[in-house]
Amino acid sequence: MFQFKPASNTANLEACVAMMKGGSKTFFAASRLLPPRIRKASIALYAFCRVADDLVDEAQPGQAPLDVLRERLDAIYAGTPQDHVEDQALSVVVQQYELPRHFLDALIEGFAWDAKGRTYNSIEDVHDYAARVAGSVGAMMCWIMGPQNTETLERACELGVAMQLTNIARDVGADAALGRIYLPRRWLIEAGVQPEVWLKNPKITAGIKIVVARLLEEADRLYKQAQPGIAALPPDCRSAILAASMIYREIGVQLKRDGLDSVSTRTVVSTTRKLVLLASAWTQAAWIRTAETPPLPLQAIQFLALRNQDTQASAQWAGAYFPNRAMPQRVAWVFDLLERRENERLQGRQRLHS
Repeated sequence: MFQFKPASNTANLEACVAMMKGGSKTFFAASRLLPPRIRKASIALYAFCRVADDLVDEAQPGQAPLDVLRERLDAIYAGTPQDHVEDQALSVVVQQYELPRHFLDALIEGFAWDAKGRTYNSIEDVHDYAARVAGSVGAMMCWIMGPQNTETLERACELGVAMQLTNIARDVGADAALGRIYLPRRWLIEAGVQPEVWLKNPKITAGIKIVVARLLEEADRLYKQAQPGIAALPPDCRSAILAASMIYREIGVQLKRDGLDSVSTRTVVSTTRKLVLLASAWTQAAWIRTAETPPLPLQAIQFLALRNQDTQASAQWAGAYFPNRAMPQRVAWVFDLLERRENERLQGRQRLHS
């Protein structure tokens, strides 16, 4: 079980919590539904991802933030993290869960694409980008919760991609202000928008609205495809992930209500609505079911889900922690183990007082 035992690690975690409160309200709201055994690890993980993103975005000319990030990851995986609260906290997560490094390498690759000003011509190109900057986070969250099997990781990656597509649809104006377009350029041209010309004077147009609506439709498709994967998570984690999914999806719903204008304004979901969705996720999570016939995974995320690399090694690692059983049996096995440990702890207390 994951624990931040030393006092310094507790301080690092508190710093990460403060960071999430101020900079990632959707994640922090959903994280409140996570069980304590997962909440600390997830906050530490998300804090590092957020800081890494900011480091690349705010880099000055002549700086090499990607090299810095790779060096920091090298130190984290060597067990000698640098003196940053998020590095110290992530190092504990890496050691406790043996978190595969290729998830974090994929994330940094996505940041490298941003730094190079990479363009995205097709929706498949956008999928590739979203798989790195968000699908990787979905994979890491899934890993620390428990399921390391390919199918569940695929659904988690697809949920991350859906969330990133929502972000792209919401932030068209903000990205344009930075000289960036993440909307598929082919879609823009089909809708009568010349990307480079539009970037010089970004404003809301009928063509932009068409592409934003189309991207939200693709996000909805992936939200639906990913949802059955939530049923494969440990029961005490499902409501939090469902809440995150519902809140992010609501951003798209609200954007449609706002007339699909993500250039002039930035759509937000009200606190009241978030609370309603949190409560709804708490009650609905128990009713989600796994898919009888798993869908073909999004091609862009397959390398993250270990379908084509090191699958055997991953299975051997998982086997060291769980018997070779189906997911419901694994969950029951874990609960049985925890119950036995709790009984042993209580018996130990009784011996001390006898």
